[in-house]
Amino acid sequence: MAESNSNKQRLEPTQKPKKEGGFKEFLYNPETGAVLGRTGMSWLLIFIFYVIFYIALAAFSLLNFYLFYLTISLDSPKWTMDSSLIGTNPGVGFRPRPDQEDSTDSTLIWFKQNDPNDYKFWSNQLEKFVENVEEIQKEAGADKTHSCTLGTENTTNRNKSCIVDLKQLGPCTKENDFGYGQGKPCFIIKLNKIYGWKPEAYGYRNTGSEFNREVFEKDIIEEQKKGMPDDLVRHIKQEVEKIDPKRDAALLRRHLETVWISCLGENVADMENTGEIVYYPMRGIPSYYFPYMNQKGYQPPFIMIQFTNPVHGVMINVECKAFAKNVRSERIARVGQTHFELLID
Repeated sequence: MAESNSNKQRLEPTQKPKKEGGFKEFLYNPETGAVLGRTGMSWLLIFIFYVIFYIALAAFSLLNFYLFYLTISLDSPKWTMDSSLIGTNPGVGFRPRPDQEDSTDSTLIWFKQNDPNDYKFWSNQLEKFVENVEEIQKEAGADKTHSCTLGTENTTNRNKSCIVDLKQLGPCTKENDFGYGQGKPCFIIKLNKIYGWKPEAYGYRNTGSEFNREVFEKDIIEEQKKGMPDDLVRHIKQEVEKIDPKRDAALLRRHLETVWISCLGENVADMENTGEIVYYPMRGIPSYYFPYMNQKGYQPPFIMIQFTNPVHGVMINVECKAFAKNVRSERIARVGQTHFELLID
């Protein structure tokens, strides 16, 4: 009898577990009213949680932005001078330049003197540069700019900046095609802007000291070691001799704070081929254009140089350097100087 019951149990099929609703039930469970695994109350609570979470996150982000903007100025960079990536050594630039889209690294200025269609490419660049300066002067007006000379105390400050006198550029004018039609090309030499930077004068121990002849001579000797050419040394000394250091102490200091510019052939052969180079309006950028403080109407200062009799048919390597007590000039690193080639057919 027991054996019969055992056989019967073996023959009876095993009972299968109740099958759940699967994915369809996950989408909607009619027994609990859950949608996607959550009831209406559960969805409401999680919605309220994320609304509060993202509002708090947005408020925290806005607070951080607000605190960040409290630490910066819209008129000046947060990091300046030695703290900035630019540093304290201004770069030197020139105009015109070759088309940077076609030849990014080229610095060759090559033109045909007797072909206006050829040399206009270069002279038009200078014309646009000058027109841009005129536009800046016009927009700024007398409220934001004033005329400055070494003989006046007018200088660039937070409220006003000194205008660039375009009437003092000699024959380097758009009416004269900047000399390109005569084979006597002009070039703009300029400094890059560095916020708060001012050139330091030769001949002074510190900011508040008086002019010292011995310090001046030592400073000049140090600059000669760095590559200051003899003709520029003579020029600076001649300028010093014109001013009485006792009677016109302020004038002398302003003059010696000039960023002096020298352009020469890079090698001996180049020096022979450059001919005479004339500087307009002077052989440097005066101190009254500094410092740059993001003034409205500020015009980046520049000078014009003109090659009056360069040798034609020969490529001339030209190097222009800036000199001041706090300007470093290195050929390899191209710091404090610039280089270009000139070829006239």
